[in-house]
Amino acid sequence: MSEEKLPLTAHLQELRQRLIKSLIAVGIGFGVCFAFSERLFRFLTLPLRVDLHLKLRYPYLELIPKEKPIQKLVFLAPAEAFWMHIKVSIVAGVVLSIPIILYQIWQFVAPGLLPHEKKYVGPFIVAGTGLFLIGDVFCFLVILPFAMGFLLTYKTGSLMPMISVGSYIDFTLKFLLAFGAIFELPIVILFLTRMGIVTPKTLSKNRKYAILIAFVLAAILTPTPDAFNQTLMAGPILILYEAGIIISKVFSKKQDGKKEDDKG
Repeated sequence: MSEEKLPLTAHLQELRQRLIKSLIAVGIGFGVCFAFSERLFRFLTLPLRVDLHLKLRYPYLELIPKEKPIQKLVFLAPAEAFWMHIKVSIVAGVVLSIPIILYQIWQFVAPGLLPHEKKYVGPFIVAGTGLFLIGDVFCFLVILPFAMGFLLTYKTGSLMPMISVGSYIDFTLKFLLAFGAIFELPIVILFLTRMGIVTPKTLSKNRKYAILIAFVLAAILTPTPDAFNQTLMAGPILILYEAGIIISKVFSKKQDGKKEDDKG
């Protein structure tokens, strides 16, 4: 009985070690970022002060100061401003630790990979980190200014916005984390394809279910219940799903060609 349970016990022990190492990395990142939390907070409030304008000529994307910017946020509880700095530093620490977290994930799944697949640890970390950062940049430059511009001006002519710092930071950080995670979707699909769990044909055939799941995920991940923000998140999910299908098809063809060469 103990021998049967040993592999599972060892598996859980390995998972525990990887989680601890990831948490240590996040803790170190938190310590570094906490020293700059005021600057990070100022940077995160940029969508309250500027509007995003897309142009057909260079520089294509321009940030223009708002006519009525929200210069200051308010805090409604004695500890709200303090916890804002904590939250900003934790999320910044997570972003800073993404390469280490991805490396720990790779090391956890590496025993189940083929010998020639284990050498892709570098591309996995680079691609995973790059996609996460691209997701955050896309969210911050496109989604957040667009969402704030819509939400703060929609039928609010006779109202004055007074946003608490806690509410705004929660709204912003949840969006950033969600988009960073969502942009990892092509890598997840590629992994599932290489492991034989799904095939490009299956993914294409079940596209209608992917649309449903995308909107369900958007409803869960968006910090507000309105359909507008859910649509802003569901759109990129579907685009990344299609990108994942294309990538999985390319790698599947390469794998099939390699198998044919080995047989020949």
